[in-house]
Amino acid sequence: MIRSLLFSIFFYIGIIIISIVFLPAMLMPQKVVLFGGKIMGYWSKICLEFFLSTKIIIKGKENFFIACSHQSAFETFFLQTIFNAPIFILKKELLRIPIFGWYLKKIGSISIDRNKINKENLDFLEKIKFSTSSTNRPIIIFPQATRVSIKDRTPFKKGASRIYENLKIKCQPVAINSGSVWPKYGKLSANKIITISILKEINPGMDRKNFTETLQKYIYDELDLIS
Repeated sequence: MIRSLLFSIFFYIGIIIISIVFLPAMLMPQKVVLFGGKIMGYWSKICLEFFLSTKIIIKGKENFFIACSHQSAFETFFLQTIFNAPIFILKKELLRIPIFGWYLKKIGSISIDRNKINKENLDFLEKIKFSTSSTNRPIIIFPQATRVSIKDRTPFKKGASRIYENLKIKCQPVAINSGSVWPKYGKLSANKIITISILKEINPGMDRKNFTETLQKYIYDELDLIS
């Protein structure tokens, strides 16, 4: 309990301090804010290792279009230290968070208004195409659409398959068992291992149904092994 409390105190104080220090970066080039995001990722690693004695293992290599399991806030911070200035596909509510939402906008995150059909959602593929054609930054999407429990095997949403079908690029599945340490709800756990498995890439050419089934199998089979 004490270790979890110390983790929460130091982690969030650190994130707040980094956010304040980099606040002037809102008026600077985007790469300055991206550097701040990478610092947040390293800070999450330091806090987990120091306060919760968490060991973090990374298996595999990076690619361009990344579809990642989502169990914790951990991956939203730490993936910035593994991949080169990623562009996150995220729910629109996150952009409304004071200061933190400003950073998400500044680094070029692309938002989706969940469960609604509007112009912004219809245009999200065009925004992704523009981002991939104008930068070398990878796209990251969480196909479960929200954080889930470590044993949850919810069917993936349509966003990842739409990107795969329209952009016709390779998809890099990533499985992370972060919920075993830092769950969406419940207590933090110490002395455990977070494994980040960067799995076999999926080449373009499948139809959306087969792609989704393959992506789910890769990620959920790996989560069954590392959880």
